[in-house]
Amino acid sequence: MPIRIAALLGTSRPGNYTGKALALVIDEFRTTYPDVQIEVLDPATMDLPFPGRAAEHDAGEAIRERVAGATGIVIATPEYHGSFSAVLKLMIENLGFPSVLRGKPVALLGVAGGRIGAIKSLEQLRSVCSHVGAIVLPAPISVAGVRGVFDEDGHCINAEVERQVRSVASTLIDYIQRAVCPKITLEEMMRQTA
Repeated sequence: MPIRIAALLGTSRPGNYTGKALALVIDEFRTTYPDVQIEVLDPATMDLPFPGRAAEHDAGEAIRERVAGATGIVIATPEYHGSFSAVLKLMIENLGFPSVLRGKPVALLGVAGGRIGAIKSLEQLRSVCSHVGAIVLPAPISVAGVRGVFDEDGHCINAEVERQVRSVASTLIDYIQRAVCPKITLEEMMRQTA
């Protein structure tokens, strides 16, 4: 069974730095783990309904199916006004309750323009993800001073920051290989003997 990763981009702002940081993680998955299937869920391409509102077409159902089918999740967020973005909260709300994040390993990545990075948004995001039952991995990556870390073409110009951001991929894959894959294998073995 292939490992599938769903990457949630936590902003719809054009030319955002969160997407530039997430692109490094995606590149790391594709170059280091070529057998891993990865899909980016970009809220700018979705028409997600607000909770309790009917939608003409249910984009919420589509995002629930993609996340439910994923082995692991990466959530990338900017820090807006000391928290994560409203559009990311809307994505999480559309994952249902009980949430399809329940039981999924989640790696967090945050970016911010300030000197302390995305600490506040990552703390709040960890709390929300834990509340809905996700397995939030330790050591989220926070990029401070993001405007000075990427050039106009989206390339990271700080080797240490790039290494840290790329480590999101290996952290998630290591957890999946140690904890999730053995569980799946054991469940398949039990079904065959039953």
